[in-house]
Parts: sequence; structure tokens; C-alpha cells
Amino acid sequence: MRRIVLVSGSSSIDLANKISDLLGISLVDPQLVRFANGEIFCEIEKNVRGADVFVIQSLCNPVNDNLMELLIMIDALKRASADSITAVIPHYGYSRQDRKASPRTPISAKLVADLLTVAGSSRVVTMDLHAGQIQGFFNIPFDNLYASPILLDYMLDNINLDNLVLVSPDTGGVDRVRWYAKKIQKDIALIDKRRTGRNVAKAYNIVGDVTGKDVVIIDDMIDTAGTLVEAVNTLKENGANKIYAMATHGVFSGPAAKRIAECDNLDSVIVTDTIPLTDELSKVDKIKVLSSAQVLSKTISRTFNHDSVSSLFL
Repeated sequence: MRRIVLVSGSSSIDLANKISDLLGISLVDPQLVRFANGEIFCEIEKNVRGADVFVIQSLCNPVNDNLMELLIMIDALKRASADSITAVIPHYGYSRQDRKASPRTPISAKLVADLLTVAGSSRVVTMDLHAGQIQGFFNIPFDNLYASPILLDYMLDNINLDNLVLVSPDTGGVDRVRWYAKKIQKDIALIDKRRTGRNVAKAYNIVGDVTGKDVVIIDDMIDTAGTLVEAVNTLKENGANKIYAMATHGVFSGPAAKRIAECDNLDSVIVTDTIPLTDELSKVDKIKVLSSAQVLSKTISRTFNHDSVSSLFL
């Protein structure tokens, strides 16, 4: 008889507990231990022989530790004779290193794909990949889920749509913003952004009319929030009224908390819980977190029962 097993790494315990409650399945403790020299040890507490195992682990800060935890858990499950091992990675780390942007640089997103496959993953599930082509780095089934239904529901319930414009912070996000615009029948605008270095970008012009409009900036992730604050200030200079930001992944590295808290032109930032907030970020009133557990739990259930996953987003 087929059975489902849920395992969580240390980066996604809160999210995994929500998924566990929704599915009515208890989490299995991987009993992760760190030795004095930093090495990670894992011993799965229960028998998983012949089970369909779903390992929930977000590759967020500290990314390398969380990646090693995930690989070691997958290896332990493989050697414990699990029938299938699905790596549920709410945030896929290294996704911005998806191509050779300059000579003598790695394609680290491909390296992570190889590591996950060699470790023993049967399938990978993630949310809102930064670059869709990463799916092609895998020779195993790969499901790229979308947070758009979660964010759209929040938008419909909490933001006045009468005078709204949706904004893409760069050209790469136009298709994402166009999906929302089609759903709520609103105009879109685009920020002409130039990247001047790693984690450094400058907003130059607004393509579209935001004068006298409320604005929602939609992106896949917010990292140091430098680009976000630059975009917000540019929109305000061009006559925007209330300004909101929405993103799937709240990476919030370095000065992000301070920048968001001190940006008077920004009304609120809405993200999902693919990455847990630190204590510092939890104190920033402008940051609102929505749960992705419903989407992930339905995906796990449908994968286990061999049902369609794409129908969740159609």
C-alpha cells in the first residue's frame, strides 16, 4: 500500500507544519545534527521503505547550509529505500545564476540541479523560478508553481482597484505583470532599470502613465530592497499616489529591513512565506506575509495521487 511521508529541513519548519496540518500527516523528524567542525549528520527517525517522501526545504539564508541539509536528507532517504523522493523547494537558491553573464563564470543553477538529481531526487517542486529555463536543467520531472493566485486574492480583498496601475520593475517581469492586469482589467507600466553591479540597479524612466494613480509593483523576489526603493521613489516623482509592492520571495538580505522601514513613499510590501522572516524583519509593520501552504499542500496531494498540478493555476 502506497503511503506519503513529509520531512522538513530547518529552513522551512513553520511552513512544513502548516502543510502537515492541511494534509493531516505528521512530519517525520530527520534528526539533523551538526558536528563541532560544521559537518551535518542526518538520521531519519521512522521507516520510509517504499514510501513516497516529500522533503520540504527552502534554499534561503544560509543558502549553502540549507542546500547541504537538503542533499544529505535526500541521500539518507535514498539509502533508506524510499520509493520516490520529491524535493519541495519553496525558494530555489542560486536561481539568478542561470547563464554565463560574463567570461569564466559558473552556471550555478545548473550545478544545483545536478546535485539534487545525483543525490537521489525523483522530482522537484518549487515556486516562481527567477528564470524559467532552469526547468530545462533537470532530467527529472519538475513543477514550477505560481504564487500569483495567493497575491491576486490579497490584491482583490485589500487594495482599491478603481484607480490602479500595475508596474513591472524591469522588462523581464512584464509577462508576470500582464497576467495580473488581464485578470483585473488594469493598465500596466514599466520601469526602465539599468543594473550597474551585483545587487545594484538604477531606475531611470517610467514607461506608462502613473500620474495620480495607485500603484502595485509586482516582482518574483525582493533581495536588498535597493531596487525596490529606487523604483518607489521614481514612481512618486512621476506622480503616483499609494505605492504597494508584491513579490513571491522575500529574500530581504542585508539592509532590506532598514530600507523598507524608512521608505516613506512605500505603503506596504506583501510577500509569501517561501522564506521565513527574521526577528528584525518581523518587526517591520510594512511587511505582510501570506501563506503558500495551501498551494504546496494541494500540489503534494495531487503529485502523490497522480493528478494534474497545472490545473491549480488555470
